[in-house]
Amino acid sequence: MDVLLIMVVAFIGYIAMYQLYGRFIGRRIFALTREARTPSVEFEDGIDYVPTKKEIIFGHHFTSIAGTGPIVGPAIAIIWGWVPALLWVFLGSIIMGAVHDFGALIISMRNQGKSISDFTAKYVNNRTKYLFFLIVFLELWIVIAIFGLVIAVIFAMYPQSVLAVWVEVPIAIGLGYLIYRKGANVITWSIYAVLAMYVCVFLGPYLPFSMPSVAGIPPTGVWTIILLAYAFFASVLPVTTLLQPRDFINSHQLVIAMVLLVLGVLFASFGGNLHIVAPAVQTTPAKAPPMWPFLFITIACGAISGFHALVSSGTSAKQVRNEDDALFVGYGSMLMEAALATLVIIAVAAGIGMGYTPKGGTTLTGVAAWTTHYASWSAAAGLGSKISAFVDGAANMIMAVGIPKTFTLAIMAVFVASFAGTTLDTATRIQRYVIGELGNGLKMPILGGRYTGTFIAVGSALILAFATGASGKGALTLWPLFGAVNQTLAALALIIITLYLKSQGGLKWMVAGIPAVFMSVMTIWAVAMNQFKFVSAHNLLLQIINFCILVIAVWITVEGVIKFFTAEPMADEPAPAPL
Repeated sequence: MDVLLIMVVAFIGYIAMYQLYGRFIGRRIFALTREARTPSVEFEDGIDYVPTKKEIIFGHHFTSIAGTGPIVGPAIAIIWGWVPALLWVFLGSIIMGAVHDFGALIISMRNQGKSISDFTAKYVNNRTKYLFFLIVFLELWIVIAIFGLVIAVIFAMYPQSVLAVWVEVPIAIGLGYLIYRKGANVITWSIYAVLAMYVCVFLGPYLPFSMPSVAGIPPTGVWTIILLAYAFFASVLPVTTLLQPRDFINSHQLVIAMVLLVLGVLFASFGGNLHIVAPAVQTTPAKAPPMWPFLFITIACGAISGFHALVSSGTSAKQVRNEDDALFVGYGSMLMEAALATLVIIAVAAGIGMGYTPKGGTTLTGVAAWTTHYASWSAAAGLGSKISAFVDGAANMIMAVGIPKTFTLAIMAVFVASFAGTTLDTATRIQRYVIGELGNGLKMPILGGRYTGTFIAVGSALILAFATGASGKGALTLWPLFGAVNQTLAALALIIITLYLKSQGGLKWMVAGIPAVFMSVMTIWAVAMNQFKFVSAHNLLLQIINFCILVIAVWITVEGVIKFFTAEPMADEPAPAPL
């Protein structure tokens, strides 16, 4: 019953804080108005700028920011104990993450839908803008390259997921055609689409697919090539063709997965089979870095993540119909992600104790199951280990509902792989926007071309993925930098949001300013500690890149502080013309 109580209290807290703190920020801090002419309306082009119902854009936004982030972060950070992990997810999402996502979204909507790196020049200076671009490009470069590998690893671990994940693409295209070309009912036909997809989910265990080696390229390398090619085409298509309808399907997938997880917690708790087996607090796990500051770097999605600012100001700001919808999309989706991260923590803190079978071993239960999987930092930190901890733990809980484990594994594997796919092509689309904005700033309009920018985004990721060989695992070389880069971006985004609110006068800036100070300290601290680690390991490549990240983070922070204390309060640019 302890697990059930944790889940209920957390969920009630998220709902209450959306109604209280979220609406307060929307009404009193950002002064939302339905009368403002949004970028999706002003620049509507049917490709990137498309006014969209808030329910649909919520699905796109949520699945884009989530990916595997709220799964892998908590699944490794729980090694420091379930209490600090849960507290950071709960408090971080409400006070920091949701403010960060919502702030980036609304400021972008008031700046023609431009990315946060582009409008940095307006609130700080032009020099800072180009430094911000470097951080953003590096983050997206790693994300695009690594998520191709992430999905390849999921396909290798759970071959029963391949069929449903790929069949979802033509189903989504068909759904988009029916909705946008034939005027079909969104809810009705999206339910049909989800049902069609779940037929494939249940066929998956009977039709598993394992990718063979092709021309000497191992399966992970083959999948990486296929997935990056898919990302290219998905990212140049109009958002209504694939991105929106597929993400609407994925939002239904999320509801189904979360309902199954909640029911799993209920049934397993009342059956007396679900107990927390992870330690409450474990400050010095074997070979792990210190909890401070690395807890706040390891759990990003689910608490606060810089990647979210790129989605908010990259794709979502070009699709939200009116400012009132921005609260639901920006603040609401972050709390939904926190709810998912809470269920992940429960799955890896308690669900794994219902049964865990290590390779070549016998099935373990209880504390023995948890301690075996989390024997040390290196044992739990592998990509496969993080994914399997959640999928196996979640499957154990859902089995209590009466669904056989064969199908529960397929359901959760498809859920994880589908969300990772969303992140992959959304990141590619955002990188294209970033390259285009950079080209405009440098007076190189050729970079603004849809195909040119996407080719650079995918081509650079392909080079990184195969930099170490045909396996496609080259991005793992830079992966140790990702957590710090991502949270550095979150800190810098909060600084920009703080300066925007400061320009409005009064004390509104404190809503973002206090989180900005906290995240700046944590991330610069973590990047500095990483620098010492890379020096000790004699890793010259990571030393150089990490040092550049440290310099940029400190530089932008200092520039932001100077701007904060020297800029005169002023009204923002006039609001766009009323509709």
